[in-house]
Formats: sequence, structure tokens, C-alpha cells
Amino acid sequence: MSTFPVIIVMVLYFTSIPIAFALLAASLAYFTFGDVGTPPDLILQKFITSASSFPLLAVPFFIMAGEIMNYSGISSNLMKMADVLTGHLRGGLAQVNVLLSTLMGGISGSANADAAMQSKILVPQMTKRGYSAAFSTAITAASSAIAPVIPPGINLIIYALIAQVSVAKMFIGGYTPGLLMCLALMLTVHFIAKKRDYKPSREKMASGSEIFKQFKESIWGLLLPFGIIFGIRFGIFTPTEAGAMAVLFCIIIGVFLYKELKWKHVPIILKNTILSTSSVMLIIIAASVFGQYMSWERIPHQLTQSILSISDSLWIILVVINVLLLVLGMFLEGGALLIIVAPLLVPLVKTMGIDLTHFGLIMIVNIMIGGITPPFGSMMFTTCAITGVTVGQFVKEIWPFIAALLLVLIIVTYMPSVVMFLPNIL
Repeated sequence: MSTFPVIIVMVLYFTSIPIAFALLAASLAYFTFGDVGTPPDLILQKFITSASSFPLLAVPFFIMAGEIMNYSGISSNLMKMADVLTGHLRGGLAQVNVLLSTLMGGISGSANADAAMQSKILVPQMTKRGYSAAFSTAITAASSAIAPVIPPGINLIIYALIAQVSVAKMFIGGYTPGLLMCLALMLTVHFIAKKRDYKPSREKMASGSEIFKQFKESIWGLLLPFGIIFGIRFGIFTPTEAGAMAVLFCIIIGVFLYKELKWKHVPIILKNTILSTSSVMLIIIAASVFGQYMSWERIPHQLTQSILSISDSLWIILVVINVLLLVLGMFLEGGALLIIVAPLLVPLVKTMGIDLTHFGLIMIVNIMIGGITPPFGSMMFTTCAITGVTVGQFVKEIWPFIAALLLVLIIVTYMPSVVMFLPNIL
């Protein structure tokens, strides 16, 4: 009976039941038929208390900030900034695609939101310029993996709450792996573009005056992530209040500076925010109840003992954890996987003496790679659904980008001094 809920989750998930409903069904089956000694009131309390968290209020705020960016002119100005910086490089629009995800990641915070936006905006432009639809879709999905790693990614907040570590340290720690992912993908694009003779989107490199002019236009979007981090660091506001400030800041920019945000956009922004927040919160609630079952059955303790029995070498244990996360990431949605697995692995890495902030970054980078990896990567499905590319075509193009991101994962895992340089200064 102790493993029966896990079997239920996998069976339901592979029959196309959303992961949140699969987790809830498995949890209710366990507490109804397995652990009959637990009063139903306690399970219902878990439903309520899982969502009654002040820090989690940051999630809808940052989702709303990302939505406002799309209608306020911030996103379009960031795209122009990416173009003047990388449009002259070989494979120019693909390079713009990667850099835009890096610039947007700090505010949108969502891989699927970033993937959807760029699938609608950039992929049609890329195909017009001679890029294959499959390649354009693959690089869009791969670059979207950067978004949740750059602060204030929602997964950074959720992990900080689970592991009880500083949100500010998680935020500033995300910059190094995020920039490494950006560099790795841009190099991969360069080699593929050179082989296929993909042309730049600009005839020549932008002049210094042109870059400076665009920088002045885009500076408000570029400064937002840094303002959030410094505000949290110096106690001006909490992470939750930072989300509210980000929304206010984006509204001010859109209404008074870029003058593109109109009243007609408000219902669309609210609708998209509610839909995105609802799906995230439902997964969090379902995973919390499922976590209650795992605690009842002492599964985290058993998993810790099983992994420690494999080897006492820190390097080997990290290999085992990374392989486990990569395999799970191929089948489970990223946010749900983080919420389910983090409570299992945090006690283990704490026992091993691994810095919890460092481990959180390992987990999030790993999970984002899973999001573009067949057979069930969520960003893979998001981009393919919008661009009309088949999964088979996508799979042929995505492997070089997965290989580049796996190299970054190795660096993030085994070079903690590089990853933790900024958080240690903080």
C-alpha cells in the first residue's frame, strides 16, 4: 500500500490526466483506503494551508508583471535590444531568440510563457528568413529553459520556501547558471548556423550610438530584476512585496513612458494571470497533499538511505541525483516535479553537507532541461502546438541544444565556487 499512490499517479498521468488531478486522486485514495487512521479533517486542512502562504502571493504578482510586459512595450523594447546586440551574428534571429529569453527571464519568470510568446513573435519571422520551422521551434523551446533560472523565476521562490533558504540568495544565484545557459545555446546556434548558412538579421554590427540609443529605450525593463534583488537585499520590501512593486513598475512604464498599455488590455491581463496562477497553485496544493502521504510513509528517509547506500562519494551521489531528475523531468511537468522531489532530496543533500542554495540551482537547471526533453517536456508541447511542428521534427533538432545545456548542468553541479560566487558576496 505504501507505493500504491505512486503507481496511481503514473497510471493517471500516462493516460493524459493533468498532473495536479493525478496527485490529488492518489493522495485521496491513500488517506481514504490506506491510512484510515488519519481524520479527513487533517487532509482538508492541508488543502487550505498549502495555499495560505504569504510568500506564495509573490507568484501571481510576478505572473501578472510578465503579462503586463507583453502589452506595455517592455517586451518589444527588450527584443529590439537583443537584436542590436546579436542580430549581426551568424544565425542572427536565433541569437536574438536566446538573448531575448535571457533578458525576459528576469521578469516573466515562466518558461512556458516565454516559449509561447516567442513562438508567436519570433518563429514566424525566422521561417520567413529561411530558418526551418523545426529548428526555429527547437531553439525557442531551448532558450525558454533560461527564463525560470534568471530571477525572479517562480521556481526560485518555490524552492526557497520548500528548502527554507533565502529568496534573495536564490535570486542572485540564478544569474550565473542563467548566463552560462545563454552562452552555451548561442555557441550551439553559431555552429549550426555556420553549417546551414543561416544569415544574420542585420547586415553589420550596430554602431555604438545605436546600441546606446536602444539601451536608453530598454533600460526600464533591464533594471527591473536588479531593482527587485537590491530591494529585497536591503530590506526595502519582502519577496512578495517585490512582486507587487514589479507590477506597479510595469504599469507606470507602460502607461506613462512607453504609453502602450491601455484599458482594453486590463481584462486580458487579468484573465491570463488568473489562469496561470490557478494552474500553478493547484499543482502546489496537490503536491503538498501528496507530500503528506510521503511523510507518513517515511519515503524521504528511505530514499536518503537508499542513495547513501550506493556510495559515500559526493560526486557519485550528485550523478545519481542528476540522472534521477533528468529521467523524471522527461515525464513530469517542471513545477510539479520540483514541488514533489525537493522535499525528498533536501534532507539528503543537507546530510551530505551540500549548500542548499547551490542544490536548488542544480535542481532548477536540471528540471528546465527536462522541460524540453522528449517524450513529455512541457515547453516542447507548448512550442509545437503553436508553431505546428510535429514532435518528430522537433526531436531531430533539439538534441544539440540539450547536449549544450547538459554541459552547463555539469558545470553548475561540480563547480560550486563558480555558481555560488555572487550569493557568497551577498
